Amino acid sequence: MAATTKEELLNEAAREYKALHETLQGLNETQMTEVWLGTWSVRDIVAHIAGWHQEMTPALERLTPGDRPIPEGVSYDDVDGWNERFASARRGRTVADVLLEFDGTHEAFMKAAAAVPLERFQAGKTAWKIVDGNSANHYREHAAQIRPWRSARGI
Repeated sequence: MAATTKEELLNEAAREYKALHETLQGLNETQMTEVWLGTWSVRDIVAHIAGWHQEMTPALERLTPGDRPIPEGVSYDDVDGWNERFASARRGRTVADVLLEFDGTHEAFMKAAAAVPLERFQAGKTAWKIVDGNSANHYREHAAQIRPWRSARGI
């Protein structure tokens, strides 16, 4: 069942965040950095999600008072380019640091989402799209990739 209210959307984000974390449990540094999804590892997956959190938290903060969420001249049309930029920026970091950043950026993102006024949260509207696309939907998408990889590896 799809979330229909702001509260349901935020609760769904929390559940999917927990589910994604569960898919990461027990993976060691070697497993987390093994490239298996094109040119990406699990660390890269987590890193790019943290990058999107970091990028979209200010968008939500701008939406709260009713401002335009995305700065003039910024475009997210090249999603693959942004994904790679976020993953590449974190490749030199340890898995532990990337996981800590993921947790911190998730917390900041959810706090910013919670502060957006209720009337701005309508399915299909900007706040809804930013939150769903960068939390529940994103977490679910990548957990669904990691689970079969783990299963195929017996880990």
